[in-house]
Amino acid sequence: MKVLFAPDSFKGSMSSAAAAKVMERAFQSVDPLIETAIKPMADGGEGTLSAMVNAIEGDMVELGCTGPLGERRTTGYLEIGNKTAVIEGAEIAGLPLVPEEQRNPDYTTTYGIGEVILHALDRGNKELVLALGGSSSNDGGLGVFQALGMRAYDADGQSTGCFGKDVMKVDSVDFTSLDPRLKETTIRVACDVDNPLTGSRGATYVYGPQKGATEKQVEEYDQALEHFGRLVEEALGGNFSCEEGAGAAGGLGFAFLALGGRLFSGAELVSDAIQLEEAVKKSDMIITGEGQSDVQTLYGKAPGYVAKLAKENGKPVILLSGSLDGPMDELNTIFSGCFSIVPGPRSLGSCIENGEEYLFEACRQMAHLIWTILQK
Repeated sequence: MKVLFAPDSFKGSMSSAAAAKVMERAFQSVDPLIETAIKPMADGGEGTLSAMVNAIEGDMVELGCTGPLGERRTTGYLEIGNKTAVIEGAEIAGLPLVPEEQRNPDYTTTYGIGEVILHALDRGNKELVLALGGSSSNDGGLGVFQALGMRAYDADGQSTGCFGKDVMKVDSVDFTSLDPRLKETTIRVACDVDNPLTGSRGATYVYGPQKGATEKQVEEYDQALEHFGRLVEEALGGNFSCEEGAGAAGGLGFAFLALGGRLFSGAELVSDAIQLEEAVKKSDMIITGEGQSDVQTLYGKAPGYVAKLAKENGKPVILLSGSLDGPMDELNTIFSGCFSIVPGPRSLGSCIENGEEYLFEACRQMAHLIWTILQK
């Protein structure tokens, strides 16, 4: 029997690569003869770069950039043949980089993502693959735009800053100094959501609270992004704010659509890169997982995409999650079974701290059941 492990990351606890190795180790602890394979997955959020590094031959490029709170930090991107740069937004301006007590979209920025893009262009890259998920920001791409040459002004004609709170002050924008190389650059955006920029399903109302936005801030940011979006669309020509995915990563989807980018399913993009379907076809059972699962898992998330491939190829697929929320009926339309790895009532901190231990034991028990059945 061959078992394929293709989990997403368990956010805050394990990368997808670490989770896959824990799963494999648990199965082999029960029976070393069980054949295993690992294909760490991602869907455009945290762990996308790691999954691509494990699958594609290329070179990691290190550089310094502006972090989510304006601090200087070291980051990196994958360069493939000095032509394509794979950049993960979560590695530059991700929510896990911001201490929980400091999470407030007023004080986060995407400026560093623009700096990394410029670095990649300076090295001669002609194609950018950008993974957007897991951001700490809600600035509609203001920081990215500014790093790439856009100028933003308030009602008094003064230049604005590059943080979330500054998007509320923008009264006019000027793209005449935007880096001209962007027009000759192919931009592919790995995106795991289909939200528009604003409105009840927009970036702020859906994702703002998890980034620290209060109820009052949610209303203010939604209005500010609507105004900022109109300014950008008038300057560049187009209607990007209502497109699916424009609300990704606090409006970064909107920014890259405005810059000529095309949005792709992050899970599909990663799957193609790591040749996941070939591995699925060669396996007898697939096990995937993530930190929290609900019906949204079926819509663009990595485990949902893994399950889709498994179902198309007639293979059973099991979902292991740190948390299962809501009725399981819809998840069971595509997953053979869904299980939480948490052994009982635990605090979130305990789940994050002991995630590897919980995952190992859940997989060990599952492996023992499968081994017992195979022996009969």
